Amino acid sequence: DKIIGIDISEGMPDIGRKKIENLHLSNIIQLVKGDSETINYNANTFDAITVAFGVRNFENLEAGLTEMYRVLKPGGKISILECTIPKTVILKTLYNFYMFTMVPAFGKLFASNKKAYSYLNNSVQAFPDRGNFINILNKAGFSKTYYKSLSMGTCCIYCGSKKSEGQ
Repeated sequence: DKIIGIDISEGMPDIGRKKIENLHLSNIIQLVKGDSETINYNANTFDAITVAFGVRNFENLEAGLTEMYRVLKPGGKISILECTIPKTVILKTLYNFYMFTMVPAFGKLFASNKKAYSYLNNSVQAFPDRGNFINILNKAGFSKTYYKSLSMGTCCIYCGSKKSEGQ
């Protein structure tokens, strides 16, 4: 068995490869440059797919999810962790203040790059809400889909399965 990580940026896999080498895990973990919309693996290749804080950056969300469905084996599972906007009024107000005001200010202060930190908030604001994202997963073919809110609603884990043969 092998773990394969895919990222559209060459920088992320480069950093990861160094860490993997230092941990002597190169024979188990492989990192490659790739695009979620054209995954260079055959259909029904992977037992599971996980994405953390990445699908909100897909150029075409539906195409990326459909491609992940294609390469997942029948019965395989997908888990996606993504930032979300809290539902309760108080938490949503605090969250929006933090994301619209504090995060860009910290980005400018510590990283001299307010735009990168503004992008984080903009991408979260544009990402489909919980139920809408579940509908998109279903449209891509996934079944047994559900989500669980985490961290007071500031992120969710979305799960689903590829139908097994005969389902």
